[in-house]
Amino acid sequence: MNDKSNNLLEMRGITKYFPGVVANSDVDFDVRYGEVHTLLGENGAGKSTLVKILFGLYQADKGDLLLRGEKMEISSPSDAISSRIGMIHQHFMLVPTLTVAENVALGMPSTRRPLTDLDKASKKISEISEEHGLAVDPSEIVEHLSVGERQRVEIIKALYRDAELLVLDEPTAVLTPKEVDDLFVILRRMADNGRGLIFISHKLREVMSLSDRITVLRNGQVVGATTPDQTSREELAQMMVGRAVRLTPDLPPNEVKESRLSLNNVSVKNDSGTLAVDNVSLEVRAGEILGIAGVSGNGQREIAEAIAGLRPIEPNGLIEINGSNVSDTNTRSRRDQGLGFIPEERVPDGAIPEFTVGENLILVDHETDNFVSRGLFSFDKISEHSSQLVSDFNVKTPSVNTPTSSLSGGNIQKVILARELSASPSVLLACQPTRGVDIGAAEYIHNRLIEQRELGTATLLISEDLDEVLGLSDRVAVMYEGKVIAVVSGEDAEREKVGLLMAGITEAVDA
Repeated sequence: MNDKSNNLLEMRGITKYFPGVVANSDVDFDVRYGEVHTLLGENGAGKSTLVKILFGLYQADKGDLLLRGEKMEISSPSDAISSRIGMIHQHFMLVPTLTVAENVALGMPSTRRPLTDLDKASKKISEISEEHGLAVDPSEIVEHLSVGERQRVEIIKALYRDAELLVLDEPTAVLTPKEVDDLFVILRRMADNGRGLIFISHKLREVMSLSDRITVLRNGQVVGATTPDQTSREELAQMMVGRAVRLTPDLPPNEVKESRLSLNNVSVKNDSGTLAVDNVSLEVRAGEILGIAGVSGNGQREIAEAIAGLRPIEPNGLIEINGSNVSDTNTRSRRDQGLGFIPEERVPDGAIPEFTVGENLILVDHETDNFVSRGLFSFDKISEHSSQLVSDFNVKTPSVNTPTSSLSGGNIQKVILARELSASPSVLLACQPTRGVDIGAAEYIHNRLIEQRELGTATLLISEDLDEVLGLSDRVAVMYEGKVIAVVSGEDAEREKVGLLMAGITEAVDA
């Protein structure tokens, strides 16, 4: 362990049990003044449990927590905040109808009770903003702010409460690459001013860019500690998974053939009745993967639901699958035309958690002669079919009769993938296919999508993971505010250019 005088935080021998699970096992972790220390690991590795213990949301069963060299008992978030620990959650904890100042002052002591000291809060927010480069107007309504600005408000909230140790849980999940770069400048400045930062992310590129030190957890235990200078993304992935992982899929040359999916002048309204997709025309051909890049909320969900038959399109638009007009048909008709669909939300859109693995595997074709005899299910055939898919797609489940709800997210995704790909689709709509899954499962899913490409499937890949889009796509379409503002070949899709397009900046790319 390092010299105590250098350590803002020390967690020694932290152990936490849940029924049937050891979430943390004898974990040692420390954060020095003035550093960014990353916690890295797959889902279920123990990262969230460890920081929830730090923030008082859980209590450790064993181990000690020292803050500024003093042994501490943190039994609630209010204890953590009063100990100058702040947490920035992945999903913003802001009231959208209130101003920045009202959000920041919410819950803080006031000399004007029951009212808040908004003038005093606004002045302090401006001081914090200037000191840390967090450009935000205290009087602005939060719902009028960009996602990147809302992220800054969350950081200001923590600094307003004088946080010296800041936990950032997947803080870049909804940011453009440019907003990520801006955030990292701010975080680096905070560390340089002596604060300690715990950074949690699964994006290895970001981890290598921001971290001073990296601690890797696997199965609740520390399996290694390193620095960006001493490691690589490939080595970090191997530490996380326990085996070598291919981070960048090989996209072999492939022959692109006829158009399989085409959209002509497609416009789609969102749930609020406003236009979410604005006059989009696209074509996906046999043997290619067309990736759609964009920050969440720019029309990707609506265009996927329109293609799948789950949301109507506006008049004058046209969707064709294999040359057939499917604009006004239902989802079953589109499946009959050759559409496979991996939805954005695994549960409940892709799988029914109460159903068994086997039932979910036949969910869309249970009425066919393959599984029905004389009007009754042939359970032997269903079991045989399901067992074969579980084996082929490496689904980790005790049996095909196991409730799907008991599987990990990655294995539920494999069940959906197995069901959709076993139908030999000619068009595949893959929405966020690796969101929230482990690196090993993501590698497997990428390989399966490439296999489909080689079989001649036309794949439309919609993902908020820019590395995934750039690594898998023959062509990349960038969506911004409901429009496709550019389509570039995979070879020409440079990360910086696509990132600017995702922010709606076309001039810099054209220059």
